[in-house]
Amino acid sequence: MRKDSRLSDEERRTIALISVPFVYALLLLALPLGAIVLFSFWTQDFLDIDTAFTLDNYREALSGPIYRTLIGRSLWIAGSVTAVTVILAFPIAYFVSFHVQPSRKSLWLFLITIPFWTSYLIRVFLWKVILGYNGVLNTSLQGVGLIDEPLTFILYNANAVVITLAHAFAPFAILPIFVALEKIDRSLLEASQDLGESKVTTFLRVTLPLAMPGVVAAVLIVFIPTIGDYVTPRLVGGPNGLMIANMIQTQFLRLNNAPLGAALAIIAMICVTVIALAFVWLNRKWLRSR
Repeated sequence: MRKDSRLSDEERRTIALISVPFVYALLLLALPLGAIVLFSFWTQDFLDIDTAFTLDNYREALSGPIYRTLIGRSLWIAGSVTAVTVILAFPIAYFVSFHVQPSRKSLWLFLITIPFWTSYLIRVFLWKVILGYNGVLNTSLQGVGLIDEPLTFILYNANAVVITLAHAFAPFAILPIFVALEKIDRSLLEASQDLGESKVTTFLRVTLPLAMPGVVAAVLIVFIPTIGDYVTPRLVGGPNGLMIANMIQTQFLRLNNAPLGAALAIIAMICVTVIALAFVWLNRKWLRSR
């Protein structure tokens, strides 16, 4: 009887601990998401909303060429940003973890987080100044004689979006990879080399597989929010750099067609979920084959 009473007390304490964050998550995550899903099956005529169930929004979103183009471009830009960010972040995280003295690692992490000190908008505008027709990059290249005319392919297109977002999300990729590298037992690397493996094969067969949880976290942290970004494409992307989030914003705020915007948002979330789960599955399959 005492045991049952004690267990019931533990259960009550557990419920009391998780109830507040559960309600918080329900109010801020589940309810808004449920409202978006519900809206996607309605129709709207200016300010009048028809709550009759319909799939017309999904038919239009999947059949409209502009929507398919924007979704494809968004996936390509998000994938490119993720690849560039993670590939560039891994060497930095590896250097800090393996080649920086333990007493100075905190300083390096402090320096990596400096971009967080400034507003996201300020960083985007700074890249706009750097990549502009008469910006810092073109002026510098012309000054040293590498180009005769300013480069026009580095601003107001998808390239500018990739560059800007890769810089913005770099710390988000460096930190989880660094944490994964820090957890690696150095004796395993020494054992690998003692058994005759070179530094390259040790990295490929020991370090990289053990660091994959951090790489996976970095990929997901960068890919998922990137595809939903609409500020950077609007400021530096131009007509050829706009993404699906810009169309969703337009449907909600300018065209007064929230149901179609909600349907586009649901389709984008489904695409992200499928790609993320496929990536995680492929990563697990690759690790099991090692």
